[in-house]
Amino acid sequence: MKKAFITGITGQDGSYLTELLLAKGYEVHGLVRRASTMNRGRIDHLQSYEHGPEKRLFLHYGDLADSVSLVKLLYALQPDELYNLAAQSHVRVSFDIPEYTADITGVGAARILEAIIESGIGKKVRFYQASSSEMFGKVQEVPQRETTSLYPRSPYGCAKVFAHFLTINYRESYDLFACSGILFNHESPRRGESFVTRKITLAAARIKLGLQKDLYLGNLDSKRDWGYAKEYVEGMWLMLQQEKPDDYVLATNETHTIRAFLDAAFNRVNLDWHDYVKFDDRHLRPAEVDLLIGDYAKAQAQLGWEPKTRMKALAELMVDADLAALSKA
Repeated sequence: MKKAFITGITGQDGSYLTELLLAKGYEVHGLVRRASTMNRGRIDHLQSYEHGPEKRLFLHYGDLADSVSLVKLLYALQPDELYNLAAQSHVRVSFDIPEYTADITGVGAARILEAIIESGIGKKVRFYQASSSEMFGKVQEVPQRETTSLYPRSPYGCAKVFAHFLTINYRESYDLFACSGILFNHESPRRGESFVTRKITLAAARIKLGLQKDLYLGNLDSKRDWGYAKEYVEGMWLMLQQEKPDDYVLATNETHTIRAFLDAAFNRVNLDWHDYVKFDDRHLRPAEVDLLIGDYAKAQAQLGWEPKTRMKALAELMVDADLAALSKA
């Protein structure tokens, strides 16, 4: 039985990856931060794997800010695969807390890589680093691919660039099986409510049900490459099943404005978003990323991976899920 260790297991990607690995027969261990309130809603439905005869899911307290806990866990668990998905992942918020973002999103990856070396599992473990399309920032090439020059436009993007190149450095310096997945925006009904896509789909559902009147947003002209998170975690897993480690872009090779996402979401509930959306400059970034569109040709050729769910279908499934959850509540 293969053993996997996931940081960020309670997040959107972590929950979908956990489902995938459990379905493949893995024993899954996850890192969770200690808090006074539980933040495990995305993996609550997997509790049957935490207890009883099928127990294959284990949660461990720790933190990317605490290197000692990371070394101890890796030494004790001896995982075959390690997925680093944890981060301060909100781009706009990274301007408000740049030091924390750099410490967790950037240096956190350094602590994990060093823990791999110090725990003695470097020759055994296969490591996945969650890189980001935000590293491209002020894009130098359209579409963006693995060889495109990086020009980050936020503390979050800068921190991801550090972690990305450090992963390459450790791969070359210590002969680690270390991969970076440069994932473009990937969404789902499990997306955090402060992210623009989920904010839109949740608002569409709430307005349709009479629970909300207005939706406040910032720049509606930004263009993004949106895919379905559930499909993207399969790409992460495929990267660690190859003969040699490498870096891959996962994307849809399509770009859409936030206005287009609004159209798809509000049309699903037969509403005109222009009647409800209002501008709030608090949602603007000091430096904007205007256009992201990824070329997934390498992942398609070498991993056999390609996206199946496009933006319109994604927006609709998210709205449907929010409507169902709100109606049930």
